[in-house]
Amino acid sequence: MSSHFYGNSLKLENVYIASTGSVCGPLEFQGPLGAYFDKSYTDYHCNEDSFEKAERKMLRDALDICLKREKLKYKDIDLYLGGDLMNQITTVHYLARELPKPFVGIYGACSNFALSMAMSALIIEGGFMNKIVAMVSSHNATAERQYRYPVEYGVQKKDTTTFTATGAVATLLTNQKTPVRVEAITLGKVVDYSQTNPNDMGRAMAPAAYDTIMQHFQDLKRGFEDYDLVVTGDLSTYGHQILKEMLQRKKVNVVHYNDCGCMLYDVKNQEVFQGGSGCACSALVAMGYLYPQLKEKKLKRILVVSTGALLSPMMTNQKESIPCVAHAVSLEVSE
Repeated sequence: MSSHFYGNSLKLENVYIASTGSVCGPLEFQGPLGAYFDKSYTDYHCNEDSFEKAERKMLRDALDICLKREKLKYKDIDLYLGGDLMNQITTVHYLARELPKPFVGIYGACSNFALSMAMSALIIEGGFMNKIVAMVSSHNATAERQYRYPVEYGVQKKDTTTFTATGAVATLLTNQKTPVRVEAITLGKVVDYSQTNPNDMGRAMAPAAYDTIMQHFQDLKRGFEDYDLVVTGDLSTYGHQILKEMLQRKKVNVVHYNDCGCMLYDVKNQEVFQGGSGCACSALVAMGYLYPQLKEKKLKRILVVSTGALLSPMMTNQKESIPCVAHAVSLEVSE
């Protein structure tokens, strides 16, 4: 193992991205990045009889696309690792019944993408396994039923609401050299700024994104200028602005920065309120849109900071504040 620890960060030497598969729902396809995703569905049921089964179908599609690109079968993978937003990470666990190899479920809420990539990368860097698939999914209707109200209720949304992305992404990580590698990771701390509104996730998650970004820069002695692009996961327009203000107050030079929740949709013209959120939000943007640009060397290094609000409906009903976390993954062109 040739990796090195720096505070809460780890620089890696032997972890590469072999392939990916991305599947999205109707609004995501209609957004500005729709053409970059491998497959899309025109309705939220995806020809299934429930939203939950629809989410599982999208994740299976993403996995099949990812493996087909490398001409691999389910049995050729050493480990599957991933998560979603439902109780007991239902989507990934129920899909894992079809997989003949070990599966590990994780939960970091909307930060699942970067967390799954980081955990997979650590196992490969340690020399324990050679091929791991990191996979995540989210679905607007299943998330609404999980955290707020079923979409059938037609509940009036708040202005600060974010829109959970409908989609799934599977990414194959390997120790065999490819054009793009996982260069560094930073694991985030749980941060709580006493926010209690489950309809204002941007405000709740911005401090966690700030903490992880600053930690990453401190550990690796870097700044925004060291990346062609830094993207946060799903702060959307409101949280995106809050984060920029927090950074600017510390005299941080904020350049080459955007938020996946702002990029995934046409926020002004699509009915997505503040913009996107959910596990699939940062995953679709990072692997569907940005990863191909790394392969083509249009980008050389990016930092993906997936943010997650770790709220529990049970605790929200007890007026508890919402703990949040952000994990960061640096991807770059291989030398």
